[in-house]
Amino acid sequence: MLSWALVFFILAIVAGYFGFFGLAGMAAGIAKILFLLFLALLVISFVVRAIRGQSVT
Repeated sequence: MLSWALVFFILAIVAGYFGFFGLAGMAAGIAKILFLLFLALLVISFVVRAIRGQSVT
């Protein structure tokens, strides 16, 4: 449990650093782009598997 607490502490320090210097907005924009990219890849993967006749689940 202590190791998880340390990991989250370090993540909080990094997030605070980004928020303090205004990089949070840029990181949020990048996160939105990556989310849409991976969502599109997921849909494409489902379509390709359906066309090949493989199970989608």
